[in-house]
Parts: sequence; C-alpha cells; structure tokens
Amino acid sequence: QVQLVESGGGLVQAGGSLRLSCAASGRAFSSYALGWFRQTPGKEREFVAAIVWSDDSTYYADSVKGRFTISRDNAKNTVYLQMNSLKPEDTAVYYCAAQPRLGALRAPNVYDYWGQGTQVTVSS
Repeated sequence: QVQLVESGGGLVQAGGSLRLSCAASGRAFSSYALGWFRQTPGKEREFVAAIVWSDDSTYYADSVKGRFTISRDNAKNTVYLQMNSLKPEDTAVYYCAAQPRLGALRAPNVYDYWGQGTQVTVSS
C-alpha cells in the first residue's frame, strides 16, 4: 500500500503562514493525483487542492485560490501545501490523499490512500 505522512500543522495567527508536507512511500506516483482535504467537526471533508504527479498540473478550491499553493518534490516523493494569509475559517484537520485513476479530483471518495491528518489552528 501507499503510505502518506503529513507534517507541518500547528497554531498560527490570522494572516500568517504555514507549510504542510506529505511524504509518500510504497509506490511509484507517476500516474497519481495527490490531494489535500480538510475537515472540521460536524462538517463533511472538503477539497482544498490537488496536483497531478505526471505533469505538475494543479487545482484549487475557490475558497483558497490566491492564498494556498500546492507543489511537489519529485526526488523526495513529497507534496507541499503552502498556506498564506490564513483565516480562522481555515482551521481544520488537513489530510493528504492519493488516487491512481485521475478521477474527479475534488471528490474525497475517489482517493484510495489517506494520511492520518495534521491539525491547523488559526487564531483571530
């Protein structure tokens, strides 16, 4: 199986920045999409951003466009989420996920592999 390990979460004031990392192992990722999702208690898991490994194309939720950037390091099999201009509404557990079929990139159920999540808390 694919193993995904997130890191980089923490507590930050509104307007600040964090960079999340997701280190992947166990498979080659040339045909995969890697995504970031987030979830707050009482709400459904929400798409944040995705990257297609083969061509480095990126996709974002409207709520984070212009503030968040997803990128990859092919040599390290690592995907990053740079989060700038953070808002209290961004507070959530952030999950890294992977899918091999390049399906609907915004749908959580399409992703086969998930990390354990990392907490991001943004104070006002």
